[in-house]
Amino acid sequence: MNAVEKPEPTGASLRDKRILVTGGTGLLGRAVVRELFEQGYREIYVPRGASVNGSGAEDVTRLFNETRPHIVLHLALAPEEAGWRGHAAECFASYVLRNTRMLDTACRRGVERMLCVASSAVYPAGAPAPLREKDIFNGLPEPAAAIAGTVERLALVQAQACREEFGFPCVYLIASNIYGPNDNFDPETAPLVPRLIRKFVEAAETGAREVTLAGTGCATRDFLHADDCAQAIRLALERYDGADAVNLASGIEVGIHELARRIARLAGYSGQILWDASKQDGPPRRVFDPTRAAKEFGFRARKALQDGLYETVEWYRSMRARSEPEPRRMAAASRA
Repeated sequence: MNAVEKPEPTGASLRDKRILVTGGTGLLGRAVVRELFEQGYREIYVPRGASVNGSGAEDVTRLFNETRPHIVLHLALAPEEAGWRGHAAECFASYVLRNTRMLDTACRRGVERMLCVASSAVYPAGAPAPLREKDIFNGLPEPAAAIAGTVERLALVQAQACREEFGFPCVYLIASNIYGPNDNFDPETAPLVPRLIRKFVEAAETGAREVTLAGTGCATRDFLHADDCAQAIRLALERYDGADAVNLASGIEVGIHELARRIARLAGYSGQILWDASKQDGPPRRVFDPTRAAKEFGFRARKALQDGLYETVEWYRSMRARSEPEPRRMAAASRA
């Protein structure tokens, strides 16, 4: 690698910098862009379509040529687990190449700061709870998330290597289960929270007497509202420049059975909740230790889970109402 090119001065404040946000059209990306605008950042570039999805060297070069960023927020190290189905090898190669080229190009071009955001898939199977950053490499990732976890780990190794050799300031953040309005509610690919919201809202509308969910409901997770995660990313951008990975999480352990009951009540569903124990629960416990984020850049989650779930359920309902034809909306109103 040649000597790192230094960008021309653009002003003393980070708010004067050009910021490239990959994954900026998703749940977290939209929240991050909104948070940055609200805090006075103005030059924010969100690539769409092929300009960000391509993994070839020319695709990444074109992206950097078009945006000329001083700061890169790389929010999409790997797709959700459902995104791998049927083409795991292709996805693995594509994301490894894209991430590698993103970090390499940012380092070569003298990007002033880069933040990468990973998921809990980086943590090893059987890692003790709460999950602590020092345990990331103490074993292999959970089998069901091994591909995504390995892709995301490779980015951490590269970021630390670039920092050691070239002094490249790349920060690595690990987010817990993010949820909120604008989430993915597709029945085939939706994460846990939007999947449950969709099930219970539809069950309430149809008057279903029972809903069957996969697993036993005994597993636990740590849920973080997208707005809180966006604030954490902005604080890390402004206040943290360490080589160590940092968890972004609420630090509150919630059982899936409790989550399901909360969402059912908010959705207006009063029937039975059944569990299909023949389906896998995934890791039994996934709660994060948020101590380092609080210490290093003062982040603490603010939105209570109940409030965040209510907001997300109401958002989903409003989106369904907008997409339904008029007769169906009127019929639904007559049953209320």
